[in-house]
Amino acid sequence: MGVKIVGVGFDSVQENQEWAEDQSYLFDIWTDDNKTLAMTYGAASSASTNMPSRVTMLLDAEGELVLEYTVSLKIGTHPEQVLSDAQKLFGSGE
Repeated sequence: MGVKIVGVGFDSVQENQEWAEDQSYLFDIWTDDNKTLAMTYGAASSASTNMPSRVTMLLDAEGELVLEYTVSLKIGTHPEQVLSDAQKLFGSGE
């Protein structure tokens, strides 16, 4: 399918890496210490925001936003929904 999963947080690179390892994540966690990505994609309203909102964005190969999830992310079912939508948008990769 050619999809890359990336998490983004405000903590330091080391804190994000340690957290990702603790959670056994299989994807990168980027550090957005100046909050540019968070403000661009609606996870923060300003640079003074202490904690980003949980949002998921699907971008195409050119970096264009094709689908976003910004309300009521259900941790238990959200990953399955995103995978299903990504397969519909980008193909199953088979």
